Amino acid sequence: MKGTERAALRKQANTLKPIFQIGKGEISENMIASVDEALKKRGLIKLALLETAPYDAREAGALLAEATGAELVQCIGRRFVLYREPEED
Repeated sequence: MKGTERAALRKQANTLKPIFQIGKGEISENMIASVDEALKKRGLIKLALLETAPYDAREAGALLAEATGAELVQCIGRRFVLYREPEED
């Protein structure tokens, strides 16, 4: 992903609210499936980590990005943004 594309996605994600929160539990298969489904519908999603989470934002983002085939666009504090190119019909 080019820098200009990443900047445009960061700009779009600025107004998004986190749709998932990761707490003290591990990132489960159920969580991965839910994030995958959200990426199919939206393409760009923001997630938040609670203070009890065993990960930091970069670790959790990288883990979910790898599991869903998405790209980690941005990490700020306890929030991160994932993007996946929409599938062609």
